[in-house]
Amino acid sequence: MGYMEVYNEWLNNAYFDESTREELKEIKNNKEEIEDRFYKELEFGTAGLRGKIAAGTNRMNLYIIRRATQGLAYYIKDLGEDYIKRGVAIAYDCRHFSKEFAKNAALVLAANGIKAYLFEDLRPTPELSYTVIKLKTAAGIVVTASHNPKEYNGYKVYGENGAQILSDAAEAITEKISSIKRFEDVKIISEEEAKSNNLLEILGKEIDDQYMEKVKALSIRNSKEELDKDIKVVYTPLNGTGNIPVRRILKERGFNNIEVVKEQENPDGDFPTIEYPNPEDIRAFEYSKKLGKKIGAEILIATDPDCDRLALMVRDKNGEYVSFNGNQTGAILIKYILEGRKEKGILSEKGILVKSIVTGDLGKVIAKNVGVKTFECLTGFKNICGTAVELEKTKGYKFEFGYEESIGYTTGDFVRDKDGVISSMFLCEAAAYYKKQGKTLLDVLNDIFKEYGYYKEHLTSIVLEGIEGSKRIKRMMESYRKDYPKAILESKLVKYIDYREGTELNLETSESSKTSIPKSNVLKFIFDDNSWYALRPSGTEPKIKLYIYVNNKNENKAVEKLEAFKDTISKILNSIE
Repeated sequence: MGYMEVYNEWLNNAYFDESTREELKEIKNNKEEIEDRFYKELEFGTAGLRGKIAAGTNRMNLYIIRRATQGLAYYIKDLGEDYIKRGVAIAYDCRHFSKEFAKNAALVLAANGIKAYLFEDLRPTPELSYTVIKLKTAAGIVVTASHNPKEYNGYKVYGENGAQILSDAAEAITEKISSIKRFEDVKIISEEEAKSNNLLEILGKEIDDQYMEKVKALSIRNSKEELDKDIKVVYTPLNGTGNIPVRRILKERGFNNIEVVKEQENPDGDFPTIEYPNPEDIRAFEYSKKLGKKIGAEILIATDPDCDRLALMVRDKNGEYVSFNGNQTGAILIKYILEGRKEKGILSEKGILVKSIVTGDLGKVIAKNVGVKTFECLTGFKNICGTAVELEKTKGYKFEFGYEESIGYTTGDFVRDKDGVISSMFLCEAAAYYKKQGKTLLDVLNDIFKEYGYYKEHLTSIVLEGIEGSKRIKRMMESYRKDYPKAILESKLVKYIDYREGTELNLETSESSKTSIPKSNVLKFIFDDNSWYALRPSGTEPKIKLYIYVNNKNENKAVEKLEAFKDTISKILNSIE
């Protein structure tokens, strides 16, 4: 069926509610909008579903949520009676329709005889991961679009190990979703019927308390002799789910000077203070910096709307706030946590760090210095935690820390996803520890650079929306596969990795080998001085990402090298129409 036929089916089918059909009537003369909404179905990938909220097959709405959940129900049923009995845990964030989407997912599962454990109100994404593990459910669902703009929502599925599902499970669920040819074939029952049949259970304080105790148990230091708990901190949840859990964990750890940005304190799916609620974006700290200067805060921390990611700013000697990127924050956490565990005698002899292939190497160098081995995987915490679980199970390793450059971090074994609550606690603990030694986190970062060299980096995201944008991203990747620079300044290309093809080419020997990492549309170029860059289309947003990493013992030379890499590669990408 063409997109106009699908549009007319939605417009004239009484199965779709009146408000949906009225919304579609409003765009009847906008052919471009109709095409964008109906030219394809919103794809269920390894990140689940994510899209703009609206009527249509290529949008997020109740009908798409219900059908995806029916597909998940079919998948669970195929796993057997034990999985059906174990049920599914469901959480949601503050976005528009998150609560309705989550409840509808629960009622579809219940209609299929699968018990749903639904949180009473919004919760941070990492608590859902904990809940799957704690309750031993067959799967988990989080309704969130993470840090996307307010027009978006999403739907992520977790496996029984508490990590986001990998490609094999996603493909199997996609197949089940595709088998549902009519939305009318999706099963759903009322909330009253689900509860009366013991197929819907509401979760609340008990799970919160258990999760908090687990987080607190991770702490390395707690005494006043080791920590200055009077350190002044400004925190913003960016109108998301972090407000209650982050403030609670810091209060229970005894940090007394935590101020919250009032304008961004309460959950609000409109995110009224910022267009793009992503703490990676320095504009997210505008209100925090004002409050920080007013009260003399030493650090500013921000979590994204579903509280799985965290960003940091630190006050310098001039009273200005310096932004830390994900690799730098990761380096601070790795240094503090791994060195602290080693000092306390609780660092495993088989400890491992897991990071993505587009995350910088500074954390890897620090980890090696304390005897912790680093493993790499594809981007996304589904891969980071999936790799950790697999290595623990098959090789006997102990997962110590996982992170990626896009401000996601985790540690411990009771949450298999990035965790803004754990990260907030550890950053405050680290800041309090180093303050006791007369240092700020900026001082610590500079110490790291002096010891290991100056690691400089740059991330460019080229946003290309719509059908034409998608086609151009594809052309960029294909063109770059055939033609790429063999040298930049004095840096000579020595290795070219194409993860889609699963090949690694050594340009010095002309030998080609297979990569050990699953296939993905990513290109990576490694130079003789350990500088490197990578290209990959985003899996959740309409953009192509360029990651550049250089290092040098001399900071000025590192900066010069970074600029040369940026200019050279950007010119090539922008020339591809």
